[in-house]
Amino acid sequence: MTRLINVTIDRPLGYQNEFGTVYPINYGYVKNIIAGDGKEQDAYILSRTVQTPIESFDGVLIAIVKRHDDVETKWVISSPGETYTAEEIYDQIKFIEQYFDSSVYLVD
Repeated sequence: MTRLINVTIDRPLGYQNEFGTVYPINYGYVKNIIAGDGKEQDAYILSRTVQTPIESFDGVLIAIVKRHDDVETKWVISSPGETYTAEEIYDQIKFIEQYFDSSVYLVD
């Protein structure tokens, strides 16, 4: 059985940050998991069934985004049963990751 991960969304689809970047996907954090920056683990939400802004999401870890020029990694959480290639994931997260030296690693 795959363990579901709960993500609290703090940047819902359509959110605009201070630099004017609009988030085309939901983005948030996993409570009680501390990342390399000392804050809670950040997570991108990819889901073919969720195409609206949401407040929370339960899904499975499908990939880890390693930033080679930063202390952070990002998790990619998706609906159970959905699959994506590393290229498909990057296409959806490049709105932010284009500013970093990042690699996408799929999780089995």
